[in-house]
Amino acid sequence: MADYNVIVIGAGPAGYVAAIRSAQLGMKTVCIDKWIDSEGKASLGGTCLNVGCIPSKALLDSSHHYYFMQKQANIHGIQCDNVTMDIATMQARKSNVVKTLTQGIAGLFKKNKVTSITGTAKLATNKQVIITKPDGTEQTISGDNIIIATGSTPAQIPVAQFDNEFILDSTGALAINKVPERLGVIGAGAIGLELGSVWNRLGSQVTILEALPDFLPMADRKIATLAQRELKKQGLNINLNAQLTSATVANDKVTIAYSDQQLVVDKLIVAVGRKP
Repeated sequence: MADYNVIVIGAGPAGYVAAIRSAQLGMKTVCIDKWIDSEGKASLGGTCLNVGCIPSKALLDSSHHYYFMQKQANIHGIQCDNVTMDIATMQARKSNVVKTLTQGIAGLFKKNKVTSITGTAKLATNKQVIITKPDGTEQTISGDNIIIATGSTPAQIPVAQFDNEFILDSTGALAINKVPERLGVIGAGAIGLELGSVWNRLGSQVTILEALPDFLPMADRKIATLAQRELKKQGLNINLNAQLTSATVANDKVTIAYSDQQLVVDKLIVAVGRKP
């Protein structure tokens, strides 16, 4: 007899919902996920809650408040002199937002009697799953049904490998602790534009490099045109048809070569999509 009716691997938006619904339908359910927070505790919610949609929106919200006070408050008769941004406090707020929501999922698991195990999972024979826990110990469980909901990771490009000090993936870009004077962003998709907007509002000179000839090609053309206009008005320098050929780190700077041009920045965010 199997240990569980349903084993769910991954506690992101797909996995945790599948686990909760399975339990609500009367099935004995376990959800395995590897995310842990800075305190070493389970942090449910996957990429979206931990290093994706939620933290990026938290930073966007903070940067919007700062931008309003700097650029727009006076229009409303609100006089704000010497407005400053404490990046450490902004990042702490972001972390608290993430913690609140991940704890909410843990509460839903408890309410619906979903067992949560922290670790990485490997499929074995006979519907078994081998779990490697953070301390290195292993546990083998079996299930009648196994749901794989392991999400995705940031895609890399050969000419700009992540070091997460100067050349950053989206996770590293969410943890920047000082506003870079000059910031480069490879990719003008949702991730690149969100992160570029955050640091631009906080005072960084941001250059977006997009290899495609069209801005937001998957969006409605009118929406894409309006979005491009607003982002340029905000201060983003958007370059289309920009083919990246190299990114070299030296003397705490990143030198980017693209389409017969060169750009030197303090940080480079590579946001060219995600892969399974």
